[in-house]
Amino acid sequence: STWCSLKAHMGDEFERAKHLRFLKQCLKVLPGPYASQESNRMTLAYFVVSSFDVLGEIDQISASDRAQYIDWIYAQQVHPDPSSPNPTALCGFRGTPFLGDAFNPNHNPDIQPASPEYNKSNIAMTYTALALLRILGDDFARINRPAVLSGLGGLQQPDGSYAPVAGGAECDMRFLFCACAISDMLGDWSGIDKEAATTFIVNSQSYDGGIAQGPLQEAHGGSTYCAVAALYLMGSLSSVKRMDDLVRWCVHRQVTGFQGRINKAVDTCYSFWIGAALQMLGYHSLCDYNAIRSYSLSCQHPAIGGISKWPDTFPDVLHTYFSLSGLSFCNEPGILPLDPALGITMRAAGDWANARPPIKQYDVSTL
Repeated sequence: STWCSLKAHMGDEFERAKHLRFLKQCLKVLPGPYASQESNRMTLAYFVVSSFDVLGEIDQISASDRAQYIDWIYAQQVHPDPSSPNPTALCGFRGTPFLGDAFNPNHNPDIQPASPEYNKSNIAMTYTALALLRILGDDFARINRPAVLSGLGGLQQPDGSYAPVAGGAECDMRFLFCACAISDMLGDWSGIDKEAATTFIVNSQSYDGGIAQGPLQEAHGGSTYCAVAALYLMGSLSSVKRMDDLVRWCVHRQVTGFQGRINKAVDTCYSFWIGAALQMLGYHSLCDYNAIRSYSLSCQHPAIGGISKWPDTFPDVLHTYFSLSGLSFCNEPGILPLDPALGITMRAAGDWANARPPIKQYDVSTL
């Protein structure tokens, strides 16, 4: 049975040294299967670098390497195109220089993009770029804030959702969250219509209490997190019409670890998606911390380190990071506290997190 298999793989030792070895290897070179994710390299870097930080080991990355990584991130910034009728439409950060652009971290105007019409930012890459810069200790001095915020505003749709790129694509809760996180990190909400965004989120709550990617869709752990985090960052959590149903839906996703949807398999990454949502809602104490820990540790690779989504499968950087983040909410020794809204440590968030009202802890007897 699933439970017997889980018990057989349970261990009570957190393999910290092995995870650090796994992360150091991934920081140097990723295995071949990641090649298809080249356009998302910024986010892959976020998973790895933020994992070091969650473990309290950001200093394992040397100062010279951190400076080089910061330069690489700035080299992915898409600046205004003076020849375009809408110069800032594509502005933000892209995920990689896969189009063949020259390395240009300081925006030398004499170096032009290889393919200007395809040199587009991506809202998710902008979010993870800003998170990375903060984790690495950058001061945002080289960010073209007006251009990023102008490009961000152009991605919002009439229904309040966001597209990931200029020119049209799927529009859903993921990118609305990214817009809120970007606005919070830059300290400027001029790129978002909060009222429209809040209405879109409220209208996306499903009949069972969870929140979907959009109205009339199935509730999901990832979209529920994105919705709760967006509302939290906007100061609009009270807009949720059926808060008790939302909390119950999240709590009922715990089996041993958490599942992302009803009747789906448990997956380590949802210890973050569901765990962070409950943390912001003030009800994370309803979770069974021992069960979360046991499942996460059962997914550690015994030889190479890292954490997978299921026991007996190979680890990857996404599930390693989100598993570590989920353990942070469970107060695992040696893991730093996490800002549930931005997905970075409280150390990295610093004054951003301190500027928000403290999370209200609700009386669990009311459920």
